[in-house]
Amino acid sequence: MSRVSSRFRIAWLVAAVGVLAAACIFLPQAPLHAVATDSNPNCLIATGPVDGAVEAVYVLDALTGDLKAAVVSKRQPGFQAQFARNVLTDFAIEQGKKPSFLMVTGIADIARVPGGVRPASSLVYVVEVNSGVLCAYALPWSPEAHAADKPVAAALLPWGLWKFRTAAVRE
Repeated sequence: MSRVSSRFRIAWLVAAVGVLAAACIFLPQAPLHAVATDSNPNCLIATGPVDGAVEAVYVLDALTGDLKAAVVSKRQPGFQAQFARNVLTDFAIEQGKKPSFLMVTGIADIARVPGGVRPASSLVYVVEVNSGVLCAYALPWSPEAHAADKPVAAALLPWGLWKFRTAAVRE
């Protein structure tokens, strides 16, 4: 290989590294947000952002319909805020049918609700597959209580209901 082609390759490599370095410096940097979900037939779990670098963990007990959320304390081990709601009453579950749930979280930009409560920056979406209904729930968030490490116990707020299946499902 000649010296010219070797220098040419090195020049291209240096130019490419320079362009990438300039792009990293001058292009806006978007934060990466990740959530986690997992489930088994009796329990579903998901995480979702609440405020800035704070996230909540959501747990749905598929046997009882209890949806609970918790936020860890920023000052000591343990959970500073806890929220709950039984979701069975929000779904039109036929008598004798065992509910089948799915659950995920998603980003939401919701203004303060009456009473001055500001919902968290995400919603938790729960689907009951048999009824074809999706319900969204908001977590009433108080950044002031979190900063002061003041214990909070509140109800999750139903935020919306959508019947995504209109045809009857027959088994």
